[in-house]
Amino acid sequence: MTTLEYLNDHKDKFLNELLDLLRIPSVSADKKFDGDVRNAAMFVKDQLIAAGVDYAELCETKGHPIVYAEKIIDSTFPTVLVYGHYDVQPADPYELWDHPPFEPIVKNDRIYARGACDDKGQMYMHVKAFEAMMETNTLTCNVKFMIEGEEEVGSDNLEAFIKEEKQKLSADVILISDTSIINNDTPSITVGLRGLSYLEVEVTGPNKDLHSGVYGGAIANPINILTKLIADMQDEEGRITLPGFYDDVLEYSEAQRAEMAKAPFDLDHYKKELNIEEVKGEKGFSTIERVGIRPCLDVNGIWGGYTGPGSKTVLPSKAFAKISTRLVSNQNSGKITQMIIKYFEENAPKSVKVKVTPHHGGTPAVVSTHSNGYQAASKAFEQSWGKTPIPTMEGGSIPIVALFMQELKIEPILLGFGLDSDDIHSPNESYGLFNYYKGIETIAYFYGHFSQISKKS
Repeated sequence: MTTLEYLNDHKDKFLNELLDLLRIPSVSADKKFDGDVRNAAMFVKDQLIAAGVDYAELCETKGHPIVYAEKIIDSTFPTVLVYGHYDVQPADPYELWDHPPFEPIVKNDRIYARGACDDKGQMYMHVKAFEAMMETNTLTCNVKFMIEGEEEVGSDNLEAFIKEEKQKLSADVILISDTSIINNDTPSITVGLRGLSYLEVEVTGPNKDLHSGVYGGAIANPINILTKLIADMQDEEGRITLPGFYDDVLEYSEAQRAEMAKAPFDLDHYKKELNIEEVKGEKGFSTIERVGIRPCLDVNGIWGGYTGPGSKTVLPSKAFAKISTRLVSNQNSGKITQMIIKYFEENAPKSVKVKVTPHHGGTPAVVSTHSNGYQAASKAFEQSWGKTPIPTMEGGSIPIVALFMQELKIEPILLGFGLDSDDIHSPNESYGLFNYYKGIETIAYFYGHFSQISKKS
């Protein structure tokens, strides 16, 4: 029996197991879910054991545990290290979900649940591909799994684990499925990820909320000041105004930009999907370039004053905002974070106090299209899709990618199968059954091609 035959015979089993995992609300950002996060780790560990690993364990950290497992079939064979995460984003606001986020349903050939795509569905494909290869005796590489529970909160404890366990994690390639393809007719491999700097800003005016009629016009309003400070961080052409922000940005040649433009992209469809009349971003760059090779700054949340029903004429004591920048090649997350802190501290008027708290960050990463891993991934897509994948730059951030390259000296392969329309991090997140099953098939093919290419090199 081939791996594809095994997959086709066990589709219902593979789906039902994923649905069981999706029922566990493993929200790493909220302590009330800590028990559920551990339950998800145990689920992954148990499924790896059932799939045939030599052993699996929970590696404790200062936060949530890391699931580690391995199958060594021959010390002379190449080794694949699989990375993924079992934690998920908060599901708030719950009222915007068509169905409860942790009660997965399958509708119109899609799985709807928090984590369906990011990253439980994509991570679990690796477990099932491994099972299929074990059951059909077609596994041609050693395999190690490192599945963490803190990716959605910055992977704070993963760096220490990697530094302490370099020998345990030694491998020839790192395989990650936490990215997307262009569409189901056009496979692609992500070769670039943006970095991240995430901060929270608190602006305080008077020592208590005040009556806006009695004090309005005489006392600084923290919300007014905060929104003005934020607005001044970008100009009318979409460029970030912080001095030195673009100093380290890698500029791409016209030839390189022309290659990027070959990726199919329908701007009208893009706008229709988002129900917008026009796109907006840095002047002089296409939409694909804006989310792939250019940095950006966004307000991720803002609040203060009265937000309940009806009206309340209040002049608030405090205003808050969560702000993130997406960074590109050569930019440093720590440097940008300090730049933003300095901006608020130097530009906030004396009529208010300002406090900036850094949260997590991440380093941009670009991987080669000439490595054994990339060539194996390309051939795997050709085998399963019948098409050569297109290399793409993706706008999201996976901090672990740069960390892997720095600490383990191994280049990751971003073998993702999600779609932009999967609504990760949003209500009604989903993942297509086609992508789930096709991903398992493609991953299994990767092992065979990587083994063959590694022997030749």
